[in-house]
Amino acid sequence: MKIGDCMKRNVISVPAGTTLRAAALTLSRHHIGTLPVVDEENHLVGLICFRDLLDLAMPDFVNLVDHLDFVHDFGAVENQIPGQALLDMRVDEVMKVSPSVEQTAGLLRTAALLDKYQLSDIPVVDEDNCLIGIASYVDIGTALVFNWHLSDG
Repeated sequence: MKIGDCMKRNVISVPAGTTLRAAALTLSRHHIGTLPVVDEENHLVGLICFRDLLDLAMPDFVNLVDHLDFVHDFGAVENQIPGQALLDMRVDEVMKVSPSVEQTAGLLRTAALLDKYQLSDIPVVDEDNCLIGIASYVDIGTALVFNWHLSDG
């Protein structure tokens, strides 16, 4: 089975010139954590994730979360609002160069790339590097388990 068989085809992306404000709104409105960035021809040029936005807006807070599992509430820090200059930055100024897989890639290769780059989702492209989908561990796991021919009883 290929990743193109089980990826999500209704992928939400943004143009490279999008502001961080607009990217944050897109991530929030669609309740997604990964946002591919594309050029005018829909070629994949990068990736911005909620984690990237949090790192930019609240770098100290994000680092604390990794080390303070016992803290249940960070109080006022959680209500911190990024400055206008940060929100007006373009995504292409801060995006990551995105790993991707072609739609013909196998499921385990895709899972290995998700693990290697510590991503929850990976963009799927065609042979011209045009964005055509996005895949996650859930998509891969669902496809693999479906092949087990499980029954309810």
